[in-house]
Formats: sequence, C-alpha cells, structure tokens
Amino acid sequence: MEAEIAALATSGATTLVGLMATELWTQARGRFAALFGRDRATEIAEELDEVREDLRSTGNGTAAAAEWARRLRRALAADPEAAEELRDLLAEFGPAAEPGSVRNVINGGTYRGIVVQSGRIANMTTRQDIGDS
Repeated sequence: MEAEIAALATSGATTLVGLMATELWTQARGRFAALFGRDRATEIAEELDEVREDLRSTGNGTAAAAEWARRLRRALAADPEAAEELRDLLAEFGPAAEPGSVRNVINGGTYRGIVVQSGRIANMTTRQDIGDS
C-alpha cells in the first residue's frame, strides 16, 4: 500500500507542477489545494502560486515536483479519502486524460537545449492504401 501511495503522490506532483505552465492551472489550482484539507486550501493555494512564479522564472520543476510529492504522500497518509480525490484529478488533468494528444509547452518564449520527441501515428492511411481500394 505504501508503494501505491508513493506512486500516486509522485504522479500527482508531476501533474501538479506540469499544470502550472498551462492554461488549465486556474481550473486545477483550488482543487489540488483542497487535497491538503479544506481548512488549509487558501494557504496551500498561495504556496502553489509562489511555486508557479518560481517555475516561470527558473523553468526547473524537478525540485518542486519532488517537494510536492513528499507533501502529497503525507496528505494521502493522513486522509485516505484524498487518494480517490487525487485519482479523479489525475483522470481529469493528467497526461492519460487525452490519449493520442501531444502537449508541448515552452514558457516565456525561450528554450535552450535539445528537444527530442518521438511518437507513433495510429490508424494512418497512406496514398498507396487509398489507391489500392
């Protein structure tokens, strides 16, 4: 069970930090903050906004994701119902929510480094296929 909670927290934190760079952030912010307890939602939302501002200036989300994974793990251990809530958020906002889609985000218009992208196109019809029918 501990491994499942750790995996869920890691996935949740990765999704949380990833959403900070998207337009979906305004929809997701309050709902993620509520995972930490309704009485702390405003405080957590403010912390999340600070993290978002830091990410916008540094572009490095690795440390933020690790920190929020630890915090989510503690929140999930303290409130077992929060795990189901987090699963719902991941279903709605996580990468698996849009099968077959590609999501690229470059924040601030500056990117320094190599981009490697791979993928597969399913159910693609070629001209030769059309001519053979």
